[in-house]
Amino acid sequence: MIHTRRWRSPSTTRNRDAGGTYFEVTHPFHPLKGQKFKLVTYRHNWGEDRVYFHNAEGRWTSVPAAWTTVLPADPFVTLAAGRCLFRYEELLKLVDLVARLGCGDGQCGVRKITPLL
Repeated sequence: MIHTRRWRSPSTTRNRDAGGTYFEVTHPFHPLKGQKFKLVTYRHNWGEDRVYFHNAEGRWTSVPAAWTTVLPADPFVTLAAGRCLFRYEELLKLVDLVARLGCGDGQCGVRKITPLL
């Protein structure tokens, strides 16, 4: 069983539960989509949970855990069944980002370029 909450131990600590666990890359646009790999470890690095494995060439590789079958399916994604592209919380974060960037007036510091004809 893989833990689905954030790790409390340092990211250099191996996950003892990873032995013998296989996972599949599920992200629709990732080049490894559909391929299965043996999970070496599961860590919280770069602000997100990541799975680490050896790719087909034997290189140490990682992808976000959310792009794999390591984590259970997100209930919202399952229920939305492709009908909703954004979660409410994600839209609120986007609104906040746009406001912090000073794009509230629609200008965003970008000047309009008129092509010469």
